[in-house]
Amino acid sequence: MSQIDVRGLLQYVPQFKGKTFVIVIDVPHANLAETMLDLLALQNIGVKLVLGSSLHGIDEIFDRAAEVELKYAQEPFVLKPDASMSDDLALVLGRGQAALVDFSGQEPLSTSQAALAVELGASKFILLQAGSGAAEQGAIRAADLGKRESLDPLLSRAEAACQLGVDRVHLLNGSFPAVLLNELFSNEGVGTMVYADSYRGIRPIREEDIVELLGMIGRSVRNSRLVPRTYADIEQHLEDYSVMDIDGNVVGCVALLRYAGADTAEVACLYVKQAHEGLGYGAELVTYAEQQARELGLASVFSLTNRAAHFFQDRMGYEEWDAAAIPQVRSQQLLASGRDSRVFGKLL
Repeated sequence: MSQIDVRGLLQYVPQFKGKTFVIVIDVPHANLAETMLDLLALQNIGVKLVLGSSLHGIDEIFDRAAEVELKYAQEPFVLKPDASMSDDLALVLGRGQAALVDFSGQEPLSTSQAALAVELGASKFILLQAGSGAAEQGAIRAADLGKRESLDPLLSRAEAACQLGVDRVHLLNGSFPAVLLNELFSNEGVGTMVYADSYRGIRPIREEDIVELLGMIGRSVRNSRLVPRTYADIEQHLEDYSVMDIDGNVVGCVALLRYAGADTAEVACLYVKQAHEGLGYGAELVTYAEQQARELGLASVFSLTNRAAHFFQDRMGYEEWDAAAIPQVRSQQLLASGRDSRVFGKLL
């Protein structure tokens, strides 16, 4: 179980404030107290909580909530098919209280529970249980699950919830300490997440991303691994830059620099945050830049590097080129910079 990165955690606080989470608490009895403390932490940052259990009686959930001084409505809500509860629940959530719902007699992630999450506009529908439950870990697109011939029952229910309109369904092993916080406050998570919306992708940079990008690459610039860039440099050439976005957070970047009159372009400013290294994101960013070059009708791409030589050669299929093979203006810049970068290129 990975430890929570406090700096990474803070970026989620404004994202989660005011959002509604519907959480099914089917953890072992021994883990109930700690789970409630995690829920209290979420409530304290402004998350609106709708809590229930298919395993434990509603009275036990009330008792545990009282022990940790969770703020909650004193009367339980009873989940009934085809009966709307959203107005009553909205009043409770609007007061800053958790709503405790009786899920007795229902299987976890039932259609009624999913419909409640949709009705409330919940951003997350979470199952905490004994054991991982789902055979697969990581982020899984609901549309991909829908194409499979056979499916794990929990994944099937998670996929059905997304079809109803839930954006994110999390399946977590509640036997692990702090699993809820580790899942929610990290880009990669620690359990299984089935998602209907966009979770991870590469997109053009936006002006509001520039400060984040500069902070992200700062250490590599200081270590002379990347060419220094200013806010104005990037702002004037936004069309050259792309970023990898995971759950609304920028974790990597790449630029495709074009040169007038040349049928080649430079793959530059390639960076992935330390916490996300080793996951193949660098290769995805380079592949994205290569595809951009193809769409522009260019014949090749190249990159200037030293420390990443093995990555470009062994992973991406680049070959070492003579500096004369790249646009003259770029080779002159390289000579003037005094950097000992080598040239690696690839025909498209």
